[in-house]
Amino acid sequence: MRRSFRFVLVTALASICASAGAEDLSGTLAKIKETGVITLGYRESSVPFSYLSSDGKPVGYAFEVCRRVADAAQKALDMPKLEVRLQAVTSANRIPLIQNGTVDIECGSTTNSLARQKEAAFSVSYFGIQVSAAVWKTSGIKSLNDLNGKTVAVTSGTTSVALMKKFERDNKLRIRYLMTKDFAEAMQLVANKRADAFVLDDVLLAGQIANLPNASDFTILDAALSVEPYGAMFRKDDPQFKSLVDKTVTDMIRSGELQKLYATWFESPIPPRGINLNFKMNDYTKSLFAEPSDKGI
Repeated sequence: MRRSFRFVLVTALASICASAGAEDLSGTLAKIKETGVITLGYRESSVPFSYLSSDGKPVGYAFEVCRRVADAAQKALDMPKLEVRLQAVTSANRIPLIQNGTVDIECGSTTNSLARQKEAAFSVSYFGIQVSAAVWKTSGIKSLNDLNGKTVAVTSGTTSVALMKKFERDNKLRIRYLMTKDFAEAMQLVANKRADAFVLDDVLLAGQIANLPNASDFTILDAALSVEPYGAMFRKDDPQFKSLVDKTVTDMIRSGELQKLYATWFESPIPPRGINLNFKMNDYTKSLFAEPSDKGI
């Protein structure tokens, strides 16, 4: 199956390259060829996937994947020059901006879910997480069930909202929710003790905690509401662009480039403060690298 999947990607990209100057280009690649522009969507605080560094420019593990896709598109289309535009997106507006053509591809902390597949397309996965909660070490909260009667911060547009509410119903808990526009705001609610916990993907929680001046006072629960795959997101029903994106990510995995990027962004000091997340690759991500797939959950 692995050989077959790779063969399909290689064959599809070869077809794209052969037709780069022809009229049968379609979708995003046709748009890029015509305008000479590709627009990458980035997040402002999804450390270390896609976020703003001290100079105000986006950086991060997933953002580098987007840059590789831009390079691959320029090469496949045989374009001597390609303008790369950058567009900030949020959890709430990332899908609409993909759909209306403002953004061509978003590489951030976006879960490839079956629900989202009805609105957008996804690449093979470049990361896998588990959804958990960040709390003060002194809070007495040791499990997700301990959130009963507590105030929980969640970010609008993230899958953690529905997961937490399902867990609440299934376990007959009573939880008060504080909805936020981004991750940094939610983490500050916990840091300032206006919320007891922040529910989100474990690695994003690690990033938010690492940026606090008193990071050692917080912990992530050893519990999971769900495991989720992350992938690049782009417009639906665009097989040419999907083939290019999938081949780009798969080649990065096969060559070891993505593993090196992982070490750079998760196991080494990162900008702007030189903090090391010390986040070892989990077994779920290892399995996604072993068998590249665009399967959603």
